[in-house]
Amino acid sequence: MSRKIKRRDFMRTGTVAGLTLAAAGKQTVGFPTIMTQSPIKPVVVASANGNRFKNGGNVTAVQKAFTMMTSGSNVLDALIAGVNIVELDPLDDSVGYGGLPNADGVVQLDSSVMHGPKKRAGAVGALEGVRTPSLVAQAVMENTDHHLIVGKGAQVFARNMGFKIEDDLNTDNSRKKWLEWKRRTDPDHYLNPAKRAAAGHRVALEMLAQGILREENLHGTINCDGINAKGEICGVTTTSGLAWKIPGRLGDSPILGAGLYVDGAIGAAGSTGRGEANLYNLCSFVIVEEMRRGAHPKDAGMEVLNRIKSNTIEKRLLNSRGLPNFGISFYIINAKGEYAGVTMYEGGSFAMCNENGPQTLKSEPLLQGKPSD
Repeated sequence: MSRKIKRRDFMRTGTVAGLTLAAAGKQTVGFPTIMTQSPIKPVVVASANGNRFKNGGNVTAVQKAFTMMTSGSNVLDALIAGVNIVELDPLDDSVGYGGLPNADGVVQLDSSVMHGPKKRAGAVGALEGVRTPSLVAQAVMENTDHHLIVGKGAQVFARNMGFKIEDDLNTDNSRKKWLEWKRRTDPDHYLNPAKRAAAGHRVALEMLAQGILREENLHGTINCDGINAKGEICGVTTTSGLAWKIPGRLGDSPILGAGLYVDGAIGAAGSTGRGEANLYNLCSFVIVEEMRRGAHPKDAGMEVLNRIKSNTIEKRLLNSRGLPNFGISFYIINAKGEYAGVTMYEGGSFAMCNENGPQTLKSEPLLQGKPSD
């Protein structure tokens, strides 16, 4: 007669056997293989200037952010510390101190931050006199019930929070470039708004072609997003905005869902390039929603670039091929630590830092050629 086996003993024995077989990579009927999820690999992604400027030091923005993040710092604190390097570097005239000013010669800065785990956000727009708008945006998030403060109110808020207010954030470089733009446009500058805008854009493109400006000067920004080993995701975008813009103009950078969007359970996306196209399509939000539906970061970004292309129909915004005559790029991570950089036209790049160190990588383009073709 066979010995009776108690149900409790049978369950314990079966469980141990199943675990043993699974660990050995074997499969057998009645014992499904136990799959273990790979740990999330921390990563920081950013626009290309995130691995270019060092503000006189020896580390770039993505390198600083990754080092702090993987040493235990709050992810958002690490990302902001990274972009502060670029905001404070006078050699980068697309953000922060020395950013190219508006049409009146005044530097106005925009920034937004989002904290995935806390589900909180803050932003400032048309802020004058503070070199690090990203820190003011963080102060909005941490000290108010609001998401966005702009103009004079943003400056008063910054002063109340203890930030130093400077009379002028221009450097010799940014002022020299503004004066050159002003000199070339002055004959047309005060005739009428339409002619002034057309003249300003034409001259900016001339200065770009002559090497006085870099392409990112026209829509200069830095976006930086990161995820740590715990899966905590945050993001920050900061900019001096469109070069020589109409005073008070806000682009996409301080607008949640446009220049930046973070969902702590899904991922993050941010942008550089033509802010108006991003605002119209709320691209960063759409990218995160595409990832929510299962899309890889690259595919989510390509979906949005196609949407921008389809929605760009004004003749003034189209080149000779009937395609957008502007550039726009996105920097994307998901909750698995997968990432991508995508751009409207070939030739773009993005910054990334992981356990192998900081790198500048080629962005995936939607279209071949250049915006001006």
